[in-house]
Amino acid sequence: METRTTRRSFVLGSVAALGSFGLLKHVPATTLSPGATVPTIDTLSMKVLIDSNHDSMLQARGPKAVRIKRTGAAFSDPRRTLHSQWGLSLALESKAGADTRRILLDFGWTPEALLGNMELLGVDPTRFNAMVVSHGHFDHYGGLIGLLAKYRAGMKSDPTLYVGGEDNFCERKRRTATPGHFAEMGVLDRREIAAHRVNVVLCEKPTVIEGHAFTTGVIKRTSIEKVLPNSMVVRGMKDGVGCNVSHFSEAERGTPVHDEHIHEHATCFNIRDRGLVVISSCGHAGIINSIRQAMEVSGVRKLHALAGGFHLGPAPDDYLKQVVSELKALNPDVVIPMHCSGMNFVEEVRRQMPDRLALSATGSEFMLGV
Repeated sequence: METRTTRRSFVLGSVAALGSFGLLKHVPATTLSPGATVPTIDTLSMKVLIDSNHDSMLQARGPKAVRIKRTGAAFSDPRRTLHSQWGLSLALESKAGADTRRILLDFGWTPEALLGNMELLGVDPTRFNAMVVSHGHFDHYGGLIGLLAKYRAGMKSDPTLYVGGEDNFCERKRRTATPGHFAEMGVLDRREIAAHRVNVVLCEKPTVIEGHAFTTGVIKRTSIEKVLPNSMVVRGMKDGVGCNVSHFSEAERGTPVHDEHIHEHATCFNIRDRGLVVISSCGHAGIINSIRQAMEVSGVRKLHALAGGFHLGPAPDDYLKQVVSELKALNPDVVIPMHCSGMNFVEEVRRQMPDRLALSATGSEFMLGV
C-alpha cells in the first residue's frame, strides 16, 4: 500500500507540474507533514444549503456544545421556499480572532436548488474564499458548474477548488436490472472547471485550506468499516473526460469496478479549547476511519463534533451498532447526521448517546465554539 501511495504522489506531482493535460491550473498548496501544527480557529458556523430534507417546523434542540438556528417557511416572497434534494452543500464560516474565512463545501445535485437556497438564506456566492469537493458523486458536485456560470465573474480573481484527488474526476456508473449493464451517474468534467478559470488543488495529502481548515488527505482504512453499496467507477479517460489512468493499477483501469472512493476526503477544523470538527460529506471511507485520520493528521485527540453524511442508511443492524459504539468511545460532544446518514443511524445514536445528537435539515445553521 505504501508503494502504491508513493507512486500516486509522484504522479500527482508530475501532473500538477504539467498543468494536468493543459486544462486545469494546479496551484501550490500547504500540505501537512507528520507532527505539523494544524490551524486553530475560535468559532465555526455551518449553514446547511442543501440536505435531503427540510422541516419548516423542526424545533429539536441539540447538545449545549452547539447553538442551532432553524429556518422555517416564511420568506419575503411567499411563493418561494427552500428546496431539498438528495445531496449536500454546506456554507462554512470560521473566525480566528479578527480573521474570517468562508468555504463552500459541496454543491448539491442541481444548481437551481443550490442557487435558490443561497438567495433565500442570504448567502453571497461571490464571498467564498475557497470551494471544496468531497468526492466524485453527482449529488455533491452537481451544482458546481451552474454556480460558476452565474457567479464566477463576481468572485475573486483566482478562486481555488480543493478536490480529494484524481479519483474525483473518474466516471461513475450504477448497475441496472439487466446483468452486465450500467447506467450513467455523471462525471466531474475538468474542462468545464478550467473554462471558468478556477484553480484546482488535489488533496491526496492532508492540505491546509485558507489558513483555517484542513483536509484529511487519503483516508486510511483501519476500522471494521467497509464501503457499503454505492456506485461503480471507470478509471480512464475518453474524449478528454475522466481521470488519468496513470494513478491506478492495470487491474483498476477501463472496466467498471466497485467504487472504493480512494480519494474521498473529510474537511476538518480545530476549534480552540474544544477540539476537532470532522465533516464527512458522505463517509464512504467510514466515519471512524475519517475521525482517526483527522486525529493522526492534526495530533488533536479530542473530537468536538462530527457532521455530514455518513452513508449508513444501507447498513445492517449489527454493523451499525458497532460503528455507533466505536463513535461513542471517541466521545464526541456533538453528532450532526445529514444527507445519507440514515434514520437507522439517528435512532441508534438516540439509543447509545442521546445527549450528543443534533438533527439537521436544509436551512439549519450550527454554530460551534460560541
